[in-house]
Amino acid sequence: MEESRSSSDAFDLERLQQLMELMDRHGITALDIQDGQTRIRIRRTGPPVPASTPVTPMPAAASPTPVDAPAEKLPSADEEYFTYIQSPMVGTFYGAPDPDADPFVRVGDIVTPETTVCLIEAMKVFNPIPAGVSGKIVAVLVENGEAVDFGRPLFKVDRREQG
Repeated sequence: MEESRSSSDAFDLERLQQLMELMDRHGITALDIQDGQTRIRIRRTGPPVPASTPVTPMPAAASPTPVDAPAEKLPSADEEYFTYIQSPMVGTFYGAPDPDADPFVRVGDIVTPETTVCLIEAMKVFNPIPAGVSGKIVAVLVENGEAVDFGRPLFKVDRREQG
């Protein structure tokens, strides 16, 4: 006699283990799925697990250069105060909660580690991305709706200015 599966069986331990292995294999840091009334969210904290399948790196996109910046600029002593908020996953960058809303942050805004700076859509899930650092946003390095890779710099932050 064959046993019928209920929707809650979709989230048995074996299935969860398969989902986590897929996340490892593809470098996914967050997953949110629903089957009927049952919903599961898996989110990795800490350093991401590298994907086990080899990935050919794509050439990095040129960072926007201010119009009045010199053509060649040597790193200044101030560079040690700058840090970058990087994409924790592959997906699509959104700087605002919806197309008609104000952006989460603008150049000149002061952020704390908990400040949501953007959303990254991955697998139809909108993941809020916290700054993870305190400081002043000095540059937004990606365009709204742009595809981003894991580790791609999204914002440049001056850690000296913390409000």
